[in-house]
Amino acid sequence: MLFAIVLLVIGLFLLVYGADRLVYGAAVLARVWGVSPLIIGVMIVGIGTSLPELAVSVTAGLNQQMDMAVGNVLGSNIANIMLILGSAALIRPLTFRSDLLRRELLPMLLITLFSGGVLYNGYLSRLDGVLLLAAAGAWIVLMLRMARQAQQNGSDSLTREQLAELPQAQADGNQTVAVLWLLLGLIILPMAARIVIDNATVIARHFAFDELTIGLTVLAIGTSLPELATAIVGTLKKEDDIALGNLIGSNVFNLVIVLGVPALLSPGAVNPLAFQRDYGVMLGASLLLTLLCLRKKRSIGQGAGALLLCMFIAYLATLFLLY
Repeated sequence: MLFAIVLLVIGLFLLVYGADRLVYGAAVLARVWGVSPLIIGVMIVGIGTSLPELAVSVTAGLNQQMDMAVGNVLGSNIANIMLILGSAALIRPLTFRSDLLRRELLPMLLITLFSGGVLYNGYLSRLDGVLLLAAAGAWIVLMLRMARQAQQNGSDSLTREQLAELPQAQADGNQTVAVLWLLLGLIILPMAARIVIDNATVIARHFAFDELTIGLTVLAIGTSLPELATAIVGTLKKEDDIALGNLIGSNVFNLVIVLGVPALLSPGAVNPLAFQRDYGVMLGASLLLTLLCLRKKRSIGQGAGALLLCMFIAYLATLFLLY
């Protein structure tokens, strides 16, 4: 049992490391090949924060463990708002100035509601996967259009922060290094996901937890580590817009891509509790995030951060006490 826990931790570390290297390599190559920084920011870096969740959920789905895949998605989104945003706001009050960020909130809510319709019947079909991936395409197009308009206006802080954080292609040698990092990431991700799924299953069986609960807790928190690191670093660097913007983007990509790909590849039944209990928590957290961001004050203080963390602890306690 202890060995399984150690392997799970190692797998999660490799998952996060592999995703980071893959995103870095892809971003540098895109810069070398002259791809627009806006496209890099929205497509590569944006989707990159959800790569650990994607790798785990696809592996779980192909292993006929759809509850674990769905739990990973819902739990990651809950953790992004309650745990990660709460922790970041507790470190230092978050002040956001981006109008682009506020315009992302309504599409995020619409996609969250749409995902509820997909989960309502307790079954993820290939049609559901197609619809979710179509929503992913619509989201990307919308984000590119909004980001391009913001860049042309030259006044949006979120766009400026995102462009400043992209890796640079400063020399020809970077291309070779970037290819190596990209290949390494592509090798590590599926291996790490397999390690995580196998050992999470061992732990679930040892403690008699169901796969949904493991996905909502251990896997969700573990695969959200890139978002946690980005949020804390962004907060410490006073890049509050990018810290919050990455969380919003990650939540959307989790719902449309991380949920859509397993449904497309390996459709199957889902535990009804995923919709009846956990989806409602995720929707409530998304609504609370929207209300916090749309206030005239344009800040999320330490009191709100403490509230979000307490809500997350209460949610975890409910999962395990009522199990």
